[in-house]
Amino acid sequence: MSDIETLQTELIAGIDSADTLEALEAVRVSALGKQGSVSALLKTMGGMSPEERQTQGPIINGLRESISLALAAKKAELETAELNRRLATERVDMTLPAPDAPRGTIHPVSQVMDELAEIFADMGFAVAEGPEIEDDWHNFTALNIPETHPARAMHDTFYFPDDMARDGQKMVLRTHTSPVQIRTMTSQEPPIRIIAPGRVYRSDSDATHTPMFHQIEGLVIDKGIHLGHLKWTLETFLKAYFEREDVVLRLRPSYFPFTEPSVEVDVGYSVINGKRVIGGAEDWMEVLGSGMVHRKVIEACGLDPDVWQGFAFGTGVDRLAMLKYGMDDLRAFFDGDNRWLQHYGFDALDVPTLSGGVGA
Repeated sequence: MSDIETLQTELIAGIDSADTLEALEAVRVSALGKQGSVSALLKTMGGMSPEERQTQGPIINGLRESISLALAAKKAELETAELNRRLATERVDMTLPAPDAPRGTIHPVSQVMDELAEIFADMGFAVAEGPEIEDDWHNFTALNIPETHPARAMHDTFYFPDDMARDGQKMVLRTHTSPVQIRTMTSQEPPIRIIAPGRVYRSDSDATHTPMFHQIEGLVIDKGIHLGHLKWTLETFLKAYFEREDVVLRLRPSYFPFTEPSVEVDVGYSVINGKRVIGGAEDWMEVLGSGMVHRKVIEACGLDPDVWQGFAFGTGVDRLAMLKYGMDDLRAFFDGDNRWLQHYGFDALDVPTLSGGVGA
């Protein structure tokens, strides 16, 4: 019997006699470890002549393969035996009380999404959704955003490579939930009353901006709609959300490509103990962008702007959460820190209702 055959016999015997995973690991290291006997044989092949390597190479490699297979089979056998032993000996008394394990909490963004849906549902709004990967037409063109508009710039928008275009349209990560408004107007007959909550993406990151954030937009399309309807809707919404009757709004002229006229909406606040508290009118804080839907947007969706009018508005869900619940840094929303969530999170049974309070 050759030295290699003798070594193989000894190693196989050692593997067969191993009665624990630790003993088996010791055999593996002695054979296939850096200083192992099989590894040493493999190293000798570098100094062999081509003729010797042609005859000895298959034998040495065959030894390594047979030992590896034997080790794997024995390991599976020992693991199965250990599992069977544990299944036979371990018991769980199901009659005992459940351990006092920490309970999961609802993320503030999810809570605020539910609060907003509850408030707007009471005003007759449905929830609409759309894809987060959008084409250029839905995200920009149909919203009357010209080719030269800064919003289309690479430093604001995440564009996909040109070879991923669809039907000649560039693809982007949507920069707002406004494309949901376009998809709704092109697929449903008016009158329309929807809110469009969801994730949006922009190339920005600091204490009050993140590359991905949450936005909610609203859209109403009907006959005879005017700016007064918009102001009443936003005032009703903000009073219900902040759960205060002294919420005061201020509408300032602004510009958005998809609305005309456009207005920025400020909410009054007071400073109490060094912190901003919504309510009163000591000073003003911008919370919303809004306006009457532009004629060109209505036309792009196949509707007659002389018959149908509407208003739209949008705001950041994350910022609404920060204002209502006293959070200082937007980036903490996405850190995944369980300590932060335990502090600001909501109990899973705290379902927002208008009767019980949306922030209950």
